[in-house]
Amino acid sequence: MTAEPASPLVAAEAAAAGPVDLSLRPEVTAFFDPATSTISHVVKDPGSNACAIVDPVLDIDYAAGRIRHDQADAIIDFVTRNGLKLEWLIETHVHADHLSAAPYIQSRLGGRIGIGAGIRIVQDVFGRVFNEGTEFRRDGSQFDRLFEDGDSYAVGGMRCTAIHTPGHTPACMTHVMGDAAFVGDTLFMPDGGSARADFPGGDAGTLYDSIQKVLALPDATRLFMCHDYGPGGRAIAWETTVAEQKALNIHVGQGRSREAFVAFRRARDATLAMPALIIPSLQVNMRAGRLPPADAAGRRFLKVPVDAL
Repeated sequence: MTAEPASPLVAAEAAAAGPVDLSLRPEVTAFFDPATSTISHVVKDPGSNACAIVDPVLDIDYAAGRIRHDQADAIIDFVTRNGLKLEWLIETHVHADHLSAAPYIQSRLGGRIGIGAGIRIVQDVFGRVFNEGTEFRRDGSQFDRLFEDGDSYAVGGMRCTAIHTPGHTPACMTHVMGDAAFVGDTLFMPDGGSARADFPGGDAGTLYDSIQKVLALPDATRLFMCHDYGPGGRAIAWETTVAEQKALNIHVGQGRSREAFVAFRRARDATLAMPALIIPSLQVNMRAGRLPPADAAGRRFLKVPVDAL
């Protein structure tokens, strides 16, 4: 296949994100949640005890309406045992397949919760889907920081950059920390391809452009996944490189064109069922991982919209 060059806009946006410091190699520890096939990451600044947590998971027994904290507690225990200081809780996007444990972890370890500024679009769309009313704020103020494309922040002495990579959702960001990039659902492992683009605000062409921004990073950049499903029965994996994705990714590798990707992605998405936890996940995650407000008796409820998703 012949490679389709990135558009000038994509190239400019990739350059604006700033250089990747391949000499700075943060320690990354992964926590896999088998119930949702989600990987959360603790990212330690190599020069200090500061760390960030990316995409932490809150356990839910959906049928029983019970919340547990097993996955989050394992991360909290790791951070505490290793004497780390939590500075950031990063959500790569508004997840539709698991609940966020960010506020639970924040209440115990501190840190700031950050997400892409596109959260406002997600809140507006799903605030209407779930009939949240005027009391539900759609300005992203539930989060401590809303990242715009190219924004920088620090984990200890490590400069980090947020790159807007929409297409799966409007709020998707790739976070570059030293030589490591956390891509959320923009990419899967090379044999897994890419994420769906048929949620409200998603778009296959936009996703292709976002993937090109990730692939414009240096070849040696380590890429860390948010999900893995073990295609073909292989062991669960979550780390690859830009070079491996460009050569081997089954959806975009070998220079697959934008036109071919869009046609493939749209046809594939039309066959996919909704994620099992999409109803609770969206209601909780658009609130930065907090449950809906309690009623006068202290009870909390999640809504099930009919024929709305």
